[in-house]
Amino acid sequence: MSVMSRRALLTALSALAMAPGAALAQAPIRFRAVKVDVGPLRAAVGDPTAAWVAESLAPALARTLAPYINPGDRGGATLVARIGNVYLGPSSGGPNPFGRGQDTIEGDLIVRGPRGVAADVPLRAITSYYPSGVHQPLWVDWNRSRVDALAQAFAGWVPRQLGL
Repeated sequence: MSVMSRRALLTALSALAMAPGAALAQAPIRFRAVKVDVGPLRAAVGDPTAAWVAESLAPALARTLAPYINPGDRGGATLVARIGNVYLGPSSGGPNPFGRGQDTIEGDLIVRGPRGVAADVPLRAITSYYPSGVHQPLWVDWNRSRVDALAQAFAGWVPRQLGL
């Protein structure tokens, strides 16, 4: 059994008391621009999927990161969301008892500061869908709406993944 001295205990307690203040003293990151790079996705799966991701993800990121975007800030970082893969699950349903399927989007969040790349963080987002016979004749529209849902999910995870 280890016994802690009174001095060690007081030091540990004061460190815990100071930790929230230290976290608050650090200013949140500010972005001057947010970009979407679907080059790797386009090479892997082609269009229209890559074009749909670019069209859906750019405004979703702008909405999600609005409190952290300041276009005029010269010292601000640029966030590049580089999307490498989109997997749309089978249209016949998923493996669970309710027939729910899963779609996945994978990419990297690259934060480029004034002095180069500050961070390269991987991110994967998953959404669920319920296939229906009604969607079969309109499969292009159905796939587009699934990509839109993936873009929203990906954008929703960005602040948490970057620690904002």
